[in-house]
Amino acid sequence: MHATRGICRGLLIAAVAALAGAMVPARAQTGGFDLQRNVEYGKHDGVSLLGDLYTPSAPGKYPAVVAVHGAGWQGGSKSSYQYWGPWLAQRGYVVFSIDYRLAAAGRKMYPESVNDTRAAVQWARSKGAAIKVDPDRIALTGDSAGGHLAALAGLAADHPNFRGAYADDPYASVSAKVKAIIPAYGVFDMVQQWNHDLVHRPYDQIVEKYLGFKPMDDRKAYFEASPMSYVTRDNSGVSFFMTHGTEDDIVDRRQSDDFLVALKQNGNYARRIVMQGSGHFWYTDPIEEPGSVPGFFAPRLLRFLQDRL
Repeated sequence: MHATRGICRGLLIAAVAALAGAMVPARAQTGGFDLQRNVEYGKHDGVSLLGDLYTPSAPGKYPAVVAVHGAGWQGGSKSSYQYWGPWLAQRGYVVFSIDYRLAAAGRKMYPESVNDTRAAVQWARSKGAAIKVDPDRIALTGDSAGGHLAALAGLAADHPNFRGAYADDPYASVSAKVKAIIPAYGVFDMVQQWNHDLVHRPYDQIVEKYLGFKPMDDRKAYFEASPMSYVTRDNSGVSFFMTHGTEDDIVDRRQSDDFLVALKQNGNYARRIVMQGSGHFWYTDPIEEPGSVPGFFAPRLLRFLQDRL
């Protein structure tokens, strides 16, 4: 009798464990990765453009994510993606984290930074198998100013405003189009950001520094520098996964609200995760850190990439 109760209890425990295991999503298989630093992806106006290339160690052809750092178009570096690079490469994605030309005192860098970002996509597509990249499966991601560049370069990929700027580039004829874009707290409307900066950072007007003038001087240029302006039917096939925090004081969340509405009106696949209580600057924090915001975002990003890239 006691033996029978023991057997039944054991079967019950085993059944509950099996059910619990079925309810918990399996962890993505992780493998090794290789890192090549300071890979030249182009040379514009005599400036060597460099990126850090993270690739899965195993042979194969993988989807790729070109990563564009933030810092107000004035600072930052490719090392911002030192956590995302290994994390995604271990899960079967090539990550190319790039440097691009930065604005400085008396020196604007628009549209140069957009063309640098486009060039990184063209380079990755052209290299293809040599760097384990599937040329038909390329995405762009970026945070803050990098979110602006990722969205703008991805949507205006082959637009006449940018195409052909560097005709002598060896990859100039290659398409810069991407399948997916993942902007974190990005700038999507340059006039709206200028108005926000006018109140919140009047002594560091980042958009004005980047473009080199006020919207009153040339509103058309502000329009053409805004990702919102390229949410058009010919771009409706690009998938978006957006994220931002509720307490962001650098980029007004209404930019993401308006951009998301425009994408949905246009028929784009567009999803968003809003991080409650989060501000700016979190996207490039350590992923594996307990309780980190990127740690919460990471598995959701992975599902998006598996589904849309």
